[in-house]
Amino acid sequence: MKILVVLPRFPYPLEKGDKLRAFNQIKELSKNHEVYLFCVSHKQVPMGHKGMISRYCKDMCVVKLPMTASVWRTAKNFMSVKSLQMGWWDSCKSRKAYKAFEAKVQPDVIYNQMVRTMPLVARSEYAKVMDFQDSLSMNTERRMDHAKFFLWRWLLHFEFKMLRSTEYNSFGIFDALTVISEPDAEAIPQPKKDGDKLQIVPNGVDMDYFAPRECEKRYDIVFCGNMSYEPNVRASRYLVEKVMPIVWQEFPQARVLLAGATPSKQVRALAGERVTVSGYVDDIRECYASAKVFAAPMQTGSGLQNKLLEAMSMQLPCVTTSIANDSLNAENGREVLVGNTPTAFAGHLMALLKDEQYAQEMAMNGYEYVKENFSWAAACKKLEAVLRNVE
Repeated sequence: MKILVVLPRFPYPLEKGDKLRAFNQIKELSKNHEVYLFCVSHKQVPMGHKGMISRYCKDMCVVKLPMTASVWRTAKNFMSVKSLQMGWWDSCKSRKAYKAFEAKVQPDVIYNQMVRTMPLVARSEYAKVMDFQDSLSMNTERRMDHAKFFLWRWLLHFEFKMLRSTEYNSFGIFDALTVISEPDAEAIPQPKKDGDKLQIVPNGVDMDYFAPRECEKRYDIVFCGNMSYEPNVRASRYLVEKVMPIVWQEFPQARVLLAGATPSKQVRALAGERVTVSGYVDDIRECYASAKVFAAPMQTGSGLQNKLLEAMSMQLPCVTTSIANDSLNAENGREVLVGNTPTAFAGHLMALLKDEQYAQEMAMNGYEYVKENFSWAAACKKLEAVLRNVE
């Protein structure tokens, strides 16, 4: 098949979940098909990054979005009562470039990621499949529930309604749709007549890359992620401000590592004698390996947390919340520990820090769970079947 992949961001480097999913899907699909890539970017993409993707693509087109165009489109969408983020990733320049690239490729099927790219492909006459990835409306609703300022809460409520409507309307535009997990599928409103269009295509983890490694344990607890992403910012603050004060009562020397690119001002403010904020690191595996326990205290967000898959693959015992484990679907108490209050979360962390054998058992159980259920090859076979069925 000729598969035209359409993305809202260039899929490298792999510091965001949507990039990780897109990169590995492109890599797997390229083994048996011709893959063409069209994407937009608000930043200039270095040639080295393009080289990392070009080895898997027959051809690619990357359009740099002017910031002024994004601001204008976002404002225009607001006045037109449309999704703000769809406006942010849209422009006349990108539409024109996409139309020319599609005509050049003449694909058998289009595979676009997230509703952000819908304006580019919606009117195409080729067979098309959209990957919701996760439910953006559910993600926005959870953020809305935690927003403190009225104006921000009002804007999030506006965007929630627009995204919910867009998710529903997409069933009439695409031949098939995919999503990352069952909870996200349940959160997306589906017309009864099109309910069979939505298929679950999970993420995977490269277990050869994220393999266990011996390393000095300089930290007791690590949390990784893009540290400008609001759910990760909120989780970082929750960990340091709510959970760790309880842990420090019994383990006063316990050290925390917050690792990941572009830490926000709020995350940087958490740094101190017992909390390290790393910023971007060349090899995130070193951060996982340098800690005894992985914590993912997600309070908002949606989808399957790649960070949990990676940590479990590297044989770290993991503590998380129901928001994250609902998509992971690991067995609480055996493969992962779930704590939904600061006290419960801290209790799990302390139990793992106290008992090395218990921590090792949890780590091995989590490792076996990921090994059995999450691989990119298996996940992309499901995606390939979806694409073939609409070709």
